[in-house]
Amino acid sequence: MSEQRPGEITRLLHDWRQGDRDAFEQLMPLVYSELRNIAAGLMRRERGDHTLQPTALLHELYFRLVQQRGANAWGDRAHFFTFAAKLMRMILVDYARSHGAQRRGGDFMKLPLSDDLSWLGQRDSDIIDLDRALEKLEQLDERKARIVELRFFLACNVEEIADNLKISKATVDRDLKFIRGWIYRELRGKPAE
Repeated sequence: MSEQRPGEITRLLHDWRQGDRDAFEQLMPLVYSELRNIAAGLMRRERGDHTLQPTALLHELYFRLVQQRGANAWGDRAHFFTFAAKLMRMILVDYARSHGAQRRGGDFMKLPLSDDLSWLGQRDSDIIDLDRALEKLEQLDERKARIVELRFFLACNVEEIADNLKISKATVDRDLKFIRGWIYRELRGKPAE
């Protein structure tokens, strides 16, 4: 892979948005490694016998990104990776839905989240319930929904989230505390212990 110049990803995203068909093909080699790491991280948190592999998740992401041509509004590299993480979440939710439809017996799977939400259940339906909760959170507070995506799907630390969203680390910490409790109440109906 060739050495990347500062702002290269943002420039290619802009060119792609402007209709340059070659920009996407130039972009993918620059972001592939980071997207692969995100996919591998998500899949490490899945059950051991999961049939979806990181490469398959990445290929599905690629397919869905191709469908976004001309429709994206990514301002920069950070927006692109946040969108990619959200898209991977949607792929995993779709997979859980189809897996649940095929296996209606309650097979267990670990959710693709951090230890911050270790109380979250292990059933296929839990990832679908979590997705619904995150959609509701996005309607209530878009910033908190972005924090969930950055923290739990991109594995960003507090400093990276603060930098990405242009807010203080104290605000991120406060929002994360709220988010943990809110998600717990939304899914379990009572405060987290």
